[in-house]
Amino acid sequence: MKVLIANIEDVMREAAARWTLVAYFVLSSMFILIFAFAVNLDIVQGTLSGAKLFGKQVEMHGSGVSIEQLVLGFESGFSGFLYFLCTFLAIFATAHLVPRMQEKGTIDLYLSRPVSRVKLLLSRYVAGLILAGGNILYLIGSMWLIVIWKTHVVHPRFLLAGAIIFFLVATLLAFAFLVGVVTSSTAVSIMTSYALFFFGFMLIGHDRFAAVVSKEWEAWLIQTLYWVVPKSAELFGAVVSFVSDKVLPSELASSLTPTPFLTTGAFAIACLALASWLFHRKEF
Repeated sequence: MKVLIANIEDVMREAAARWTLVAYFVLSSMFILIFAFAVNLDIVQGTLSGAKLFGKQVEMHGSGVSIEQLVLGFESGFSGFLYFLCTFLAIFATAHLVPRMQEKGTIDLYLSRPVSRVKLLLSRYVAGLILAGGNILYLIGSMWLIVIWKTHVVHPRFLLAGAIIFFLVATLLAFAFLVGVVTSSTAVSIMTSYALFFFGFMLIGHDRFAAVVSKEWEAWLIQTLYWVVPKSAELFGAVVSFVSDKVLPSELASSLTPTPFLTTGAFAIACLALASWLFHRKEF
């Protein structure tokens, strides 16, 4: 426990000293303020009679729109946007944790402590999750409170989007730690994590890709990659569907099952285990 607390303090001090924490907070606050001032609603007896988005009047069809339906649609759409935003900010702010720890002088200081390397790496991983999770909670919670303030409608399912986003961030951070242990490069960790994230979206069409290739081993490789790579597309579908409670397209139907979560979680555990093993054996 002392090791964990010490590493959390080190990560937070490092983030503050390098302005990462300040930039994290300022960027998130900017999006929250834009959101708060961009949406103006005219609600009469629980019905939306008028709306302005970024200063422009939105045409209303019929006598009015149910505010509950509006909130559901709005929160589902914005949860999809936050899925990308929170992931982008989290990886950018935390992918440096292992490469900077392995810098000459810094790693010597860490290894001089009576702490095992595995505990050192995993405690730094937890510290990174706390940093990323705090920002996700700040963004999601602030948006949720603004929606309640403007509409007086409470949908707790919007907060579930934050939990799914945090799960994906934890997976990508585990992969970033693995790449960081191998390469000691912050840039490579960031680029490969983003590539993995978007590669998961590409593989949503794995069945079609496997059907058009000419070699059987190519189809097998595509299917294998689909099951190995984190299901970023399916998790995106889960975020939107859980918030909106709507039926998804057939390609994203699996997001409503435990399979994407189980395979993605297994990928994260495998990355952390391999990173811990390599870090334990690495010579400095």
